[in-house]
Amino acid sequence: MIKRLQRKFVVIAAVCLLIVEFAIIGGINGVNIYQTNKNADNLLNIIIENDGRFPEFDPMGMKHDKPQDNSDSSSPPESKKHDKHRGFNEETKYQTRYFVVYADSNGEITKVDTGHVAAVSSSQAIEYGKSVFDSGKTSGTSGNYRYKTGDTDKGKIIVFMDCRSDSATKNRFLLVSCAIGAAGYILVCLLIIIFSKRAIRPVVESFEKQKQFITDAGHEIKTPLAIISANTEVLEMVSEPNQWTVSIKNQITRLNGLLKELLSLAKMEEEKPALTMADFNISDAVYDAASPFTTLAETKGKKLTIDVANGLSYHGDEGAIRQLVSILTENAVKYADEDGEIIVKLFTSHNGKETDLEVSNTCKEPPQGDLTKLFDRFYRDDSSRSRSKDEKKGGYGIGLSIAQAIVRSHKSKISCKAENGMMIFTAQLK
Repeated sequence: MIKRLQRKFVVIAAVCLLIVEFAIIGGINGVNIYQTNKNADNLLNIIIENDGRFPEFDPMGMKHDKPQDNSDSSSPPESKKHDKHRGFNEETKYQTRYFVVYADSNGEITKVDTGHVAAVSSSQAIEYGKSVFDSGKTSGTSGNYRYKTGDTDKGKIIVFMDCRSDSATKNRFLLVSCAIGAAGYILVCLLIIIFSKRAIRPVVESFEKQKQFITDAGHEIKTPLAIISANTEVLEMVSEPNQWTVSIKNQITRLNGLLKELLSLAKMEEEKPALTMADFNISDAVYDAASPFTTLAETKGKKLTIDVANGLSYHGDEGAIRQLVSILTENAVKYADEDGEIIVKLFTSHNGKETDLEVSNTCKEPPQGDLTKLFDRFYRDDSSRSRSKDEKKGGYGIGLSIAQAIVRSHKSKISCKAENGMMIFTAQLK
């Protein structure tokens, strides 16, 4: 159980860390891509506004074609102008490789300018322009070029800017950030694994104290129970047995059964339970363990059906598996509806890798809520409590916890579901 708890802690911490790293790396790269594209679009806008060329550099970040009228309330604020021309400096027009395609109002290409790029000829520029006009898009990416369209007094203009350098930079940034993130993730995971024992130490100490308390309490309670039992027998020898002595003996039997199951559960939850693992005929074991409950079911007016596939073998502790069958079958007989049916099945799963033990019983009013709580120690749903007015039917709420511990000790799974008026417990034995 401690190792299972440690594994869960490591897995949860690793998954949370992975989600955070994905968010951080994705966010950083998203911002980087957005800013790179925004800078490219700003340069494209500058070229479009200046009819396919870069203007002379203005230290204020803008080109004044006419005196500015401060009284014109429609003129954009200085901050917006600076933002619009961000990334434009005296070297920009010499560093930026681009070509321009001009067209009339009907979309017919009238002119191309490839004087600022070496990788594209005039005919290729025309093809690029036609593809953009045919697509109907106003901006986007075509091959290694980012483009944007605009309108001028003479017609339409499309500017294509070479973004290979920007793409290479974005890819390198992505690879570097992923590599650093992966290295950091591995390092932190190693630290989590190393320090996980320390993190769960309070839980481990509490669990160990709980087990020790159960063991000590079990041994301490046995002595007074034995004395009470002996005194009751003496009372019955001195005088006739009466309802009080009978009630005392019933309670002693009940407490002895509870102590036995508590100690059994504590033993099953040890890190290395004392199981004798060997190959055995599980078909015979299941049939032998379930068949004695046939008579018990009949006395309660219920029907027990045992459907076991012949000749199945399993590697595990035969005694523990027999106890598992007994617990599940007894539970089904106890809580099946009056005149109901109990079915014990053993079969090979569809994938052929597991042997499934399925115990079901009729249940018109199945427990509500999370059915996994049925495996919690001392848990009994409200309906079972209301039906369990007689002590023999009441149980201790430990049996299913022991069944779960047995299944887990065999590195297998047990589950419970309610469907079609049946309560079904399934142990998938690997």
